[in-house]
Amino acid sequence: MPRTSPFKHHRFPRDIILCAVRWYLRYPLSYQDVVDLLEERSIAVDRPTVYRWVQKFGPELTKRAETHLRRASLDWHVDETYIRVGGKWRYLWRAVDANGQMIDFRLTARRDARAAKAFLNKAIERVRLHRPVTICTDKAPTYRRVIREINHRYDPHFDSIRHIDKKRRNNLIESDHAAMKRLLGYRQSFRSLRSAKATLSGIETMRIIKRGHIHNRQPGVRGEIQFMNELFEAG
Repeated sequence: MPRTSPFKHHRFPRDIILCAVRWYLRYPLSYQDVVDLLEERSIAVDRPTVYRWVQKFGPELTKRAETHLRRASLDWHVDETYIRVGGKWRYLWRAVDANGQMIDFRLTARRDARAAKAFLNKAIERVRLHRPVTICTDKAPTYRRVIREINHRYDPHFDSIRHIDKKRRNNLIESDHAAMKRLLGYRQSFRSLRSAKATLSGIETMRIIKRGHIHNRQPGVRGEIQFMNELFEAG
């Protein structure tokens, strides 16, 4: 059964929508910046429309790119940072592999063992059979306890995941946090968890595409545009 096109009932054509969404996810632009860039091309769109496009097509991009991702390495780096959502600080848990490829993220209201466990279980479930051999974190004791519990669940008699808690070894993900926050720019305050998750999903996927952590993508910006267009060709 053919998949229903996500562009159905949209007034603007697919190319314009994907261009606007890619600009917002790829560069540190505001919704007004995207509106102005489209206006330079004689395309009149308002900010709420661009917002709705990003909220809809950011997660859709993530879903469609999933099967094209390169297999992550078995050495993970895990850490949390924070962003403002609804005027409050929320915790953004992120995991990348040894090559800097994004594995997963999770946005939570709390920074505790329960949140850490939920995030790591979610990330491991996503990779399924390719769960990590090592997980490098900072020295927060929460991670040691959570990783021990995860190991016990898989095999009570064998530590299948080795925990490394040397802070200097985790510079990779701390640098990645900084790069992602520079991309967010002054957009680091979101109105709701729902909009934050949808936007971050698209931004993280666009960064994966830009870095070439996917199969069969041509290099450069043109390659990114071509890949994104091909993802949505089927509707």
